[in-house]
Amino acid sequence: MKENDYKSVSFVTLDEEICGQRIDNWLKRNLKGVPTSLIYRIIRKGEIRVNKKRVKPEYKLQEGDVVRIPPIKIDEAADKPKQVGQHILDSVEKNILFEDESLMIINKPSGLAVHGGSGLNFGLIEAVRKLRPNCRSLELVHRLDRDTSGAIVIAKKRSALKSLHEQLRHKTVDKRYWALVRGRWSDKLRKVEKPLHKNQLSSGERLVKVDAKLGKPSLTKFRVLQRFDQATLVEASPVTGRTHQIRVHTAASGHPIACDDKYGEKDFDQVVKQVGVKRLFLHAASISFLHPKTETTLRVEAPLDDKLAQALNKLK
Repeated sequence: MKENDYKSVSFVTLDEEICGQRIDNWLKRNLKGVPTSLIYRIIRKGEIRVNKKRVKPEYKLQEGDVVRIPPIKIDEAADKPKQVGQHILDSVEKNILFEDESLMIINKPSGLAVHGGSGLNFGLIEAVRKLRPNCRSLELVHRLDRDTSGAIVIAKKRSALKSLHEQLRHKTVDKRYWALVRGRWSDKLRKVEKPLHKNQLSSGERLVKVDAKLGKPSLTKFRVLQRFDQATLVEASPVTGRTHQIRVHTAASGHPIACDDKYGEKDFDQVVKQVGVKRLFLHAASISFLHPKTETTLRVEAPLDDKLAQALNKLK
């Protein structure tokens, strides 16, 4: 679609190449000149329809889907997106852990959202598209919360995206997180299996709680990595992939993660802030999966940033 060519309703029938792509990502790539915040607004209002039905931003497009795009009026003065800053581009570039023709793995900094929207003009995927303008099929394979750092995979080809999504569905992708939690985590507490229910407030904020009736089955495996006087560094391996799963499972077990503004504990946060922990101490430390092209196991580790590593040394 051409930039600013949105004066009337249009319908787009999708071919096989689009299969598996999220509706929000597809719109951001195809609605040239339309701010990301406006795209999420028209999805939320139900003005974007797929096969005559409302959809959520995470809806996966299928071959033959008919997407309805409404007339769009762009207020350039009020809603023009900001450019991705050079410092963000430099940070993303230096944090690339692995890259080949099929995919790339980035050690995402804490504080950087994975994509724009919900008041954010840009995120990691927008930065990567700026860095690799000749790659036309760059898509997030999975997500990390904005405040969570660590390994995240981006597909560079549609075939790679499909393969990795299939592995995620069959739970053959091994993701391991490091979390600094309050108190002494017992060696016997090797898994937390509590059903989780997600609530979305009118502000758009997501809050998750353990709910035996409404919650979806959720399982996280844990092991102790290191003990400190008032804290424990644990490795968390989520078997399911619920929103805020590790954060809620640790908190519900009496061991909230350091500096978690949603599920944390203020007194513990004050303790860890004294050694330099100023943000959520949750880090995607490694990821392992079958490479889509070579069909060999690829395992990539993401080191902690300097501030978290220094904080652990001070806790010792």
